[in-house]
Amino acid sequence: MEAAHGREAPPPPAGPPTSTGRAGRNLPVAIGVGLALGALVLVSLYTVKEIFLGVMTVFLALAVRELTQAFGSRQIRVPQAPAVAGIVAALLAAYLAGPLGLAAALALTVLVLLTWRMRAGAEGYVRDATAALFIVGYVMLMGGVVALMLAPDDGADRITIFIAVTVSSDIGGYFAGAFLGRHKMAPTISPKKTWEGFAGSALTCMVVGAWLVPWRLDDGHLWQGALLGAAVVCTAVVGDLVESLIKRDLGLKDLGTLLPGHGGVMDRLDSLIMTAPVVWLLLELFVRTS
Repeated sequence: MEAAHGREAPPPPAGPPTSTGRAGRNLPVAIGVGLALGALVLVSLYTVKEIFLGVMTVFLALAVRELTQAFGSRQIRVPQAPAVAGIVAALLAAYLAGPLGLAAALALTVLVLLTWRMRAGAEGYVRDATAALFIVGYVMLMGGVVALMLAPDDGADRITIFIAVTVSSDIGGYFAGAFLGRHKMAPTISPKKTWEGFAGSALTCMVVGAWLVPWRLDDGHLWQGALLGAAVVCTAVVGDLVESLIKRDLGLKDLGTLLPGHGGVMDRLDSLIMTAPVVWLLLELFVRTS
């Protein structure tokens, strides 16, 4: 930048050095936050499962808040209060009453959201209602599926497999992409994603899946874990790309800043949300056929 008289402006004073990874993330902070979240999940899962359900409800409610505020930056008005209430209802109904309860909660949430938005008048109604239904399908339905996964007697083990395999995709992809990444996967959507990173994600997911499924599930097999890992890497990457498209469309770098080194809650949940139904279905099939 040049000053008003054509002379070069002095550089700004240097701030304190920060430790960032090659992918631009503050790695020590990100690792610390990730370990704290992991400890919270494990402690809540293996003490009283309902505590984990409460933790998940809080995080998904924060995710809905981030999305409604992000939409609001583009004058898209989604009623936040009924959306958050719908999250609570969907998770409780899924956990207590199974798929039928989840379907009923989602249907009632859609009815409430469409009715609630009527108070603001006709202008932008279709736009706002469509965004509300997007949140129902993107966050509420997927969160309800996690509650379905939690409900059985071995629900804590199923959730552990689900989260560990999905998170391993991010970890494997980050390090493989940072040190080996050369070939861009989707440069117009997520410039940092590379095919080398995808290969690292796939390898890590399949190894972790092949380790956890035989260990945590009765009569689980190594091949089932590897298959689950292969499916997870695809849905996890798609989930990350979907969130990248949402942020690009809304002109945002992150959907929030609540988690240091990670961004917002949605920046941590994006892969988990898209992976949940696939893991739930596969684990249901594995348990029934074992």
